[in-house]
Amino acid sequence: MSSKKEDLLNKAEILFYEHSFHSIGLKRVINEANVAVMTLYNHFASKEDLIMEVLKRREKRYFSYLASGIAHTEKPVVELAKAHLQWLKEYSAKGCMFLRAKEEFGADPSNEIVQFVNQHKQRLLYKFCQYGLDESAALKLMILFEGATALAETEDMEKVGKQLIELSKLI
Repeated sequence: MSSKKEDLLNKAEILFYEHSFHSIGLKRVINEANVAVMTLYNHFASKEDLIMEVLKRREKRYFSYLASGIAHTEKPVVELAKAHLQWLKEYSAKGCMFLRAKEEFGADPSNEIVQFVNQHKQRLLYKFCQYGLDESAALKLMILFEGATALAETEDMEKVGKQLIELSKLI
């Protein structure tokens, strides 16, 4: 991937996460990434294409983060919870970027972004099953993760993290 495309994606992800998808225009992304207009359009046909690439990249990074957290363990649930907690501390203290995208684009269920978000949540459940959880345990863990992610915006992360770990031990 070219460094200019990487700059665009990095800056777009930060801006979209900090401010919302609809409130950030391409001009601001271009200016803050310090690239030319044509650079953006050489890589992305539209703002929606840029958003999709940001979400795909974030998903890949998140799934890699989870996988690295359980690389050498027999008890994946607690280790997954610890990895998710670390992710929240490093990348997601303001809630779930995927659900934010769905909120902003959700009026049209056929929208590519909305469909991607729905599929992302299904892929996460599937990942949990790949890590050895049955469907019931995977859903319980998903509920814990979603709750912790939501509370990361409003509550003390240390308290949220402690409860996330304790509750994950019950699965």
